[in-house]
Amino acid sequence: MNRKTDILALSLLSSMAVVPSATAQTQRRHATTSKIDTTAYYKLGEVQVTAKTGVGHLRQTGYNALTIDTRQMQNTTKTLADALRMAPGLKLRETGGVGGETNIMLDGMDAKYVKVFIDGIPQEGVGSAYRLSNIPAGTADHIEIYKGVVPVEFGTDAMGGVINIVTRRRPFQWYADASYSYGSFNTHRSTLRAGQRLKHGWSYDLSFYQIYSDNDYKVKTFVTQFLDNGFEQTDRNKIETVRRFHGRYHNEAITAAVGLTGQRWADKLLFNMTYSHEYRQIQNGVRQEIVYGQKHRKGHVLMPRLTYSKRHFLVHGLQLDADLGYSHNVSYNVDTAAYKYNWYGQRRWTGSPGEQGYQNTESATDIWTARLAAKYQWSHRHLVTLNYSWNHFNRKYRSYLESTSRITDYSLPKKTDKNIVGLSYHFTPSHLWNVVVFGKYYNELVEGPVSKNEDGIGGFIRQRMASDALGYGTALSIFPLKGWQARLSYEKAYRLPTITELFGDDDLESGRAGLQPEMSHNFNVSLSYDLTFGQQALHAEATGILRNTRNFIRRTIESVSGTYYGAYENHGRVRTMGYMFSLRYSPLQWLTLGATYNDIAAKDRERRLSANSGQSSLHYNVRMPNMPYRYGTADITMRWTGLGGSANTLTFNYNLNYQHEFPLYWENIGSADSKKRVPTQTAHDMTLTYSIGARYHLSLEFNNITNEELYDNFSIQKPGRAFYAKVRVFLGK
Repeated sequence: MNRKTDILALSLLSSMAVVPSATAQTQRRHATTSKIDTTAYYKLGEVQVTAKTGVGHLRQTGYNALTIDTRQMQNTTKTLADALRMAPGLKLRETGGVGGETNIMLDGMDAKYVKVFIDGIPQEGVGSAYRLSNIPAGTADHIEIYKGVVPVEFGTDAMGGVINIVTRRRPFQWYADASYSYGSFNTHRSTLRAGQRLKHGWSYDLSFYQIYSDNDYKVKTFVTQFLDNGFEQTDRNKIETVRRFHGRYHNEAITAAVGLTGQRWADKLLFNMTYSHEYRQIQNGVRQEIVYGQKHRKGHVLMPRLTYSKRHFLVHGLQLDADLGYSHNVSYNVDTAAYKYNWYGQRRWTGSPGEQGYQNTESATDIWTARLAAKYQWSHRHLVTLNYSWNHFNRKYRSYLESTSRITDYSLPKKTDKNIVGLSYHFTPSHLWNVVVFGKYYNELVEGPVSKNEDGIGGFIRQRMASDALGYGTALSIFPLKGWQARLSYEKAYRLPTITELFGDDDLESGRAGLQPEMSHNFNVSLSYDLTFGQQALHAEATGILRNTRNFIRRTIESVSGTYYGAYENHGRVRTMGYMFSLRYSPLQWLTLGATYNDIAAKDRERRLSANSGQSSLHYNVRMPNMPYRYGTADITMRWTGLGGSANTLTFNYNLNYQHEFPLYWENIGSADSKKRVPTQTAHDMTLTYSIGARYHLSLEFNNITNEELYDNFSIQKPGRAFYAKVRVFLGK
């Protein structure tokens, strides 16, 4: 792909509401002469363009990939997690309001199969203090989502896909950007960003964000009554509306970066330092009727990183990228209160410390990551990429209780060393088609405590294990007709077992050493069509997926002396199969409409009940429990310019999120009237933003307008109707 073709293609795209997938030659014939920003990001050997409507393509290659433009969200209170809701096939499962746990599902596969990166840097193990549900959406320029088949550049064992956050690149000589919002449940959010581009290529950037919320929204649940005679009573036929009283959350983060660009020996040399801190009160357990009054968590993370990049390194056409990073994450779990609480906020002395399980523990995690990538493109037809990634993980636990038999000491840390090597070749013989072939080598060395006892509890000794695997795949992109693009991709992918799966969590997860990596055959096929006529633009896409997973790591429950522990085993097969549709249409320059629909089901394909049993499974070919499988979105965006001034803009946005009901347990077992389900639900959100030029912005947000009872997880209710107001001021040269 040459520079002239890239600029002509971008000229056409600047006037369209969606990113088309027409060929470069077709784009050249229809290029306009309007003034445009011809800046292009080069990623994976292709031109990347983001869409005005918010969702676009990663063009040319056959990877099942798309982009989300987050710049339109910088005047709202949305987070990076909120921005992901726009993507077809992606589902977020959240608990507990602001700061709650967030589980990302992508094409029917949960969070352990999906890896998150920021500017290509892995975020695995950085801790909850720096999660996507905390980071403001405005800090990113766009989000890249690779579904199923993952390019070798990321150097990861993600079978489900990769989410890459690409941060904002400001071309200003200097800038200052500040915002503050306040809203329901005493929620405060503020951000401050500033930076400057100095002479001789030097620059610096500072970023700070803060979140605070009482999370005191109302929920509906059973309430336990404390009787005068010392007994308790719970009426299961009576559901009451109560207010949360122990959900306070706050999080603060600061990032400082200093860099040097445009040098003969380096296009970019950047040093980045991030510190984040959080505190979270735990209001309830895995069921909403289980209520706590003093249990809490806190923690912090420190992350320095050095990044280097150089195009035409030593020889023309060779690009070298390298980075080295370190993460120190410390978290504390405190549960020492000898009281039992009910939903009225009343408490009763129990004499036994611990509302859930008596603990006061410190978990310290140290992670080193390194990446070296070389791309050599000797012509527009040929591109070779070699990538090496190394990840060192070391987690240690310490108990501050006087005595406990369930928590190991710092003397037995848990360690992993992952080495992943990837090699790919991208061949582009013509503008009508291109293909990528690649291979990946995975190696993992694990060291940690293993129980000498048959029950897996207590008597820990140190053990070392090693495993390796070889994966491969291909991705094909075809442009059969004007406006049409077909993508096909396949990968034999692996996921290496996690620390928790191998060694537990030193609490109620015992783990199991010797687990083998999961292996999956991933297939993706998609067909998209883009059409522009006058001011109108249309994008439609249909995608089908198939994942056949073997050595599936299943979590089981084991009982030891009346206490239940989580354990893991390699057992069975799981097939994930489904389809997605997305449609975006701009009938007028000021109006954009969009919708997605997803139907993706993961089914148990193991005929035996257990690995060591010949007994037939009762749920063969049944959907996996507690997993959403049918959901969709719709949105409307309207923009009016010239209101109160020629440079002023008023923007209205409406979003609808639909989720079909799904069962908590196996859907074929038990009577219909007794089955526990997450109900069908629809959420409606609206945002109104008024911008005075590019400097002043005022935003009003209304979430869950109809005050519907919303659940991502069984019985754990999300916030009801909420209102937020935000003001933002931007200065820059």
